Amino acid sequence: MTAIPTLAMPVAPAREWRPLPWLLLSAGALLVLGIIMISSASMDMAAETVGNGYHYVVRQLIFAGIGCVVALLAANVPLSWWERSGWLLLGVGLLVLVLVLTPLGRTVNGSTRWIPFGLFNVQVSEIAKVCLIAYLAGYMVRRRDELVNTWSGFIKPMGVLALASVLLVIEPDFGATVVLMSAALGMIFLSGVKLTRFLPLITGCVAIGVALVVTQPYRLKRVVSYLDPWKDQFDTGYQLTQSLIAFGRGDWAGVGLGNSVQKLFFLPEAHTDFIFAITAEEFGLIGSLLVLALMSVLVLSGFAIARRAETSDMPFAASFAYGITLLIGLQAVINMGVSTGLLPTKGLTLPLMSYGGSSLLVTCACIGILARVEMERNDRLEQAEKGAPSPGGASYD
Repeated sequence: MTAIPTLAMPVAPAREWRPLPWLLLSAGALLVLGIIMISSASMDMAAETVGNGYHYVVRQLIFAGIGCVVALLAANVPLSWWERSGWLLLGVGLLVLVLVLTPLGRTVNGSTRWIPFGLFNVQVSEIAKVCLIAYLAGYMVRRRDELVNTWSGFIKPMGVLALASVLLVIEPDFGATVVLMSAALGMIFLSGVKLTRFLPLITGCVAIGVALVVTQPYRLKRVVSYLDPWKDQFDTGYQLTQSLIAFGRGDWAGVGLGNSVQKLFFLPEAHTDFIFAITAEEFGLIGSLLVLALMSVLVLSGFAIARRAETSDMPFAASFAYGITLLIGLQAVINMGVSTGLLPTKGLTLPLMSYGGSSLLVTCACIGILARVEMERNDRLEQAEKGAPSPGGASYD
C-alpha cells in the first residue's frame, strides 16, 4: 500500500517579546495621566496662591515637552560615553550635593535641596543619583572580580556612597538617601556579591537610621504618627490621615475627575508628594490599580531590558539599566507606600506623575538611557547575525 505524501507546514519561530515598546507606552501613559491629575489637584490651590489656576499644569506641560527632548537626547548618547565618564559623573554628583549646602542652595520647608536657576529650581539629588549609579556601574565592570571576591572591593564603593549619603542627610533628604543606597545595594547584589557581605552593612545602616530618627525630633514625630496617625490627626498625623480620607472617599470608581475634596487645602502637597491619593479619590480603586499596573509594566520592562543586555554580554549596560530601573521602582514604591500609610512620610515624588521639573526631566533621561541599552543590544545582535563586528566593538560593554 503506497503511503500518501504529506506536505510539512513550516512552523513560524516564536516571536520574541520586546520590552522597549512597553517601556515607552507605560511611560507615556503615566506622563499623560500625571498632567491630567496635576491639572485637577493644583487648580484651586494655584488660583488662590499665585492667582492663576493653570500655573502648575502649564509649567508641567513645558517640563514634559523638555523631558521628551531630554529622553531623545539620552537615547542618542552611546553607552560607552557613560562608561568612560565614570569619574567625571562621580565628580558632578558630589559637586552638586556640596553646592546645594552653600549659599547657592534654596531652603523650602526646612530642607535645602534646590539650586535656583531663574524660572525654575533644580533638585540636586535627582542629578546626583543618576551620576552615582553610572559611576557604580562602571566600577562594577572594571573591578568585578575584586568586588565579588574581596572585602576591599566591596568597601570602596560603599565609601563613595556613604559620602554622598552624608551630604544628602545634611540637606536633609532622607528619602533620596534611602532610594540611592537601596538601588546601589541592589545593583551590587545582582552583580553576584554574596548576601553575607551585606549583613554588616545592613546592620550598620539600620543602626544609623535609628540614630537619625531618634536624634531628630521631626523624624521621630513622623515615625510615631506613622504608627498611629489618628492619635494626633490635626498635627503630626495630619498628612497621612488626609491621604487616607482621600482613599476612603474614592471607593471603587472614585468621585470623578475634578471632584476631589481633599485637594481643597485639606491634603498638603496634593499635586506633588500625594498625587497618588488624589488619583485614588477621583478614580477610586480602579484608577489606583491602573497607576500601579502602568508603573509595574514600566519597571518590569526596565528589568527585562537589563536582563537582555546581561545575556548579550553587555555588563556595563546591564548594571546601568538595573540601577536606573531600581531608582524609578523604589521611588514609586516609597511614594505610593507613604500615600497609603504603609511607610513613614518622605518627601519623594511619584515618577512621571507628580509635579516637579527636576524629577520629571531626570526620569525622562532614565527612560532614554534604557531605550539606548535596548537599541545597542539589538544593533549588536543584528551585526552578529550578519557576521560583522558590532559598531564600536567592546565599547558597548
